[in-house]
Amino acid sequence: MGDEGEKERKYTTVSIPIQLYEKIKQRIEGTGFTSVSDYVTYVLREVLASLEEEEKEEVFTKEEEEKVKERLRALGYLD
Repeated sequence: MGDEGEKERKYTTVSIPIQLYEKIKQRIEGTGFTSVSDYVTYVLREVLASLEEEEKEEVFTKEEEEKVKERLRALGYLD
């Protein structure tokens, strides 16, 4: 039953050290997180989103980097 538009979520099991599990369990007390799994999922999503953002940032090609260096040399900022 449930809503027809609701997607069925599938899960897997990931093992973490018990000490880490206990630290997370203590950290989420009194928060909106209902389980260690919810918290770990949230953290991993945040980390991945951050990494994806970093990857999207433009980086200079070698050619562009050399042009910038040439300009800085011409202005006396680089030897």
